[in-house]
Amino acid sequence: MSDNGTRGFPQIERAEDEERMMTPVSPSLRFEKALYREGVTSIVAVDEVGRGALAGPVAVGMVVIDTAVKRIPPGLRDSKLLPEPVRESLDPLCRKWAMHHAVGLATAAEVDSLGIMRCLGLAGARALAQLEEQGAVVHDSTLILDGNYDYLNPALMRPARVVTRIKADRDCASVAAASVIAKVHRDRMMIAHDTEYPGYGWASNKGYSTPEHFAAIAELGPSALHRMTWLKQPALIDIPE
Repeated sequence: MSDNGTRGFPQIERAEDEERMMTPVSPSLRFEKALYREGVTSIVAVDEVGRGALAGPVAVGMVVIDTAVKRIPPGLRDSKLLPEPVRESLDPLCRKWAMHHAVGLATAAEVDSLGIMRCLGLAGARALAQLEEQGAVVHDSTLILDGNYDYLNPALMRPARVVTRIKADRDCASVAAASVIAKVHRDRMMIAHDTEYPGYGWASNKGYSTPEHFAAIAELGPSALHRMTWLKQPALIDIPE
């Protein structure tokens, strides 16, 4: 069962209107606590990273919190707003802060085969499965999904209660924590791949589009970690013998 935006939570909608006028800079637990006041007892916060990369997996991070959640880690922000060293320092704090956490992945080959939206759902389903293995009661939880589209439910065998929220990674502390954990996890993978597939600069670009990355593809050809369907320039698609 998916809830588009925050329909069904009128008090939250009014609070959101006030929030938009205030444009908060730092994430808080205001939205999560509003859900608790509406009867929610457990929250799974969801965010994705690597969606727009040319190479590497797409990752979906999740954290679980409940009504006993405590003060958020100092300095927590959406991972996109943080320098890499700050994300690295926040990662263990976010993991300790959450009751459970997980990162699900879908590979570049799966992105080529299935498309990015189905792979977001696939990665999210894998993250949920990890949470269940940890003992999290995910089916009794409400999921806060960053964005305005529920990509998760089409990939699940059992419907989940999903609340989509634009800029949740900016405004909701739980989603910001999920974004940090997912970003650090994926970045470390790409840094490790930099030695396995040298020359693409993944330690710095993490698989995203940069002039240096495109120049490397032109010189070396795509690697096994590139999303071939995303390399639209015909000259870049031929893999050298």
